Amino acid sequence: MAITSTLTTSFKKELLTATHNFATNGNAFKLALYTSSATLGAATAAFTTTGQATGTNYTSGGNALTKVAPTSAGTTGFTDFVDLTFGTATVTARGCMIYNDTASNDASVATIDFGGDKTSTAGDFTIVFPAAAASTAIIRIA
Repeated sequence: MAITSTLTTSFKKELLTATHNFATNGNAFKLALYTSSATLGAATAAFTTTGQATGTNYTSGGNALTKVAPTSAGTTGFTDFVDLTFGTATVTARGCMIYNDTASNDASVATIDFGGDKTSTAGDFTIVFPAAAASTAIIRIA
């Protein structure tokens, strides 16, 4: 099993059909955690419970993300999210999926490999997003 860090292929296509709206008052997005038994990558089209992490203070489906308004710099459009914390959690995850919780099929946006298992034991499990900039934001279109 493997998790690949990528914007999913279905997300790229769905941008052209206006499935995803990252505006502050747009769609709701969530982040779900996954174990090393998950297979996530470019072909992942929607949220799945297969391989999802389980643990204390982690709910299936993950938590809601707070969006950073889309913007651009030079020839790159980008958006990002505020860091996300699963508080007082006991959970182990190898990666995560960002998905559109408003879309009828919970359409995937991105899958991210943490590079190894990350664990919290009755502590904060925090996802730190990169700076919202043209060369670093989690979602960039150049």
